[in-house]
Amino acid sequence: MATHPIVQAIIDFSAGAIGGTACVMSGQPFDTTKVKMQTFPTAYRGFIHCFVSTFKQEGLRGFYKGTTPALIANISENAVLFLSYGVCQDVVRSLCKVDKGANLSDIQKASAGSLASIFSAMAICPTELVKCRLQAMHEMEKSGKVAGGQRSTVWTVVKTVLKTNGPLGFYQGLTSTIVREIPGYFCFFGAYELCRTKFAQYMGTDKDNIGMLPLMFSGGFGGACLWLVVYPIDCVKSRIQVHSLTGKQAGFMKSFLGVIRTEGFAALYSGLTPTMIRTFPANGALFLAYEFSRKFMMDTVGSS
Repeated sequence: MATHPIVQAIIDFSAGAIGGTACVMSGQPFDTTKVKMQTFPTAYRGFIHCFVSTFKQEGLRGFYKGTTPALIANISENAVLFLSYGVCQDVVRSLCKVDKGANLSDIQKASAGSLASIFSAMAICPTELVKCRLQAMHEMEKSGKVAGGQRSTVWTVVKTVLKTNGPLGFYQGLTSTIVREIPGYFCFFGAYELCRTKFAQYMGTDKDNIGMLPLMFSGGFGGACLWLVVYPIDCVKSRIQVHSLTGKQAGFMKSFLGVIRTEGFAALYSGLTPTMIRTFPANGALFLAYEFSRKFMMDTVGSS
């Protein structure tokens, strides 16, 4: 029996939220290191130096600064992403003149994921801005760009953004986010689906029954492909969101060209190491939680 579209949307939304939670809890320390290295590339010699320095100066809690907005960001992003992913698959079926409910090819699913990312970008931009500022606050204080001594919380950052830039201030970096998401999620879903297809062919089964480890590897592979393609864009986005705290920040293209001109192209890849280390456990956990919770909810609805 076919699932009602509204029930299907609720299931996709809920499974995406569960996946987003799993992603943050497994990868937050590496994400914090990534943001610090992106926004203050000259402050650290590399991943290990940044990781050890953060632990010495801020303790274990330093790695989890920004966890609350990260949770809100990832839950909202992945809930909206996977809700939109289901809807966008129907859009792709319509454009390709495929029967409703028919299986799509890996490329068609990648296209649906790319389209869905536009909606998730709107959801993630405000919370990601708060998260990045909290993660890089120690470096901002140390460099004298903001006053030190005041305890930084989600609420203090939110108040500062509202006071300085108003409600639209939360959407600084939106252009960079959308530019990052569209090609990124094409690679993300495309690589994930292609990897699952290859595992299924090798094991002589279907994609839904490849097992836990191949599923997690497929998710991690999708995440690795995403970051390799969009990392320079993400670096510019982080800088815009963090450094706009100290005044008006240049737009995406000006910031992008400015980094290349003053620091060289390599600066756009600052923090890539922790990102690639993080991507396999974090995105493996994301897809494992998403697929299993979605299957559980679908089975529960089907049996009721």
